[in-house]
Amino acid sequence: MTAPLDVDGTAAPPRANGELVFSAPWESRAFGMAVTLYEAGAFTWPQFQAALIARIAAWENAPDQNRPWSYYHHWLAALEDVLDEQGTISCDEVATRALTLAQRPAGHDHHH
Repeated sequence: MTAPLDVDGTAAPPRANGELVFSAPWESRAFGMAVTLYEAGAFTWPQFQAALIARIAAWENAPDQNRPWSYYHHWLAALEDVLDEQGTISCDEVATRALTLAQRPAGHDHHH
C-alpha cells in the first residue's frame, strides 16, 4: 500500500520537476516515518491529510513570526496529531524519536 501523495493542493509535498524536495535530512526522515507508519496501517491517509491541512491552516491564520514557513514542520506535527489521536503513540514519544533522528549526522542514512 503506497501513500497517495497529492500532486497539488494545500497538503502537497514540495516538488521540483516532479521529484520530492527535502531541504534537510530530517525532512526526508519525517516523510519516510509518516509513509512507513501509514503503510503499516497506523492510520489512514485521509486522516493524515486532514491533520496536515489543519496544521497548515492554523499556521496561515496565525503565522508564528519566530518560525519561517516549513512544510515538514507541519508534516511532523500532523503525524504527531494523528498518532496521538489513534492512541498509537504519544506526542512526547514521537517528538523524542524525531529529535533523535534529526540529530543524526548528515549522510548517516546513506550506505555505500
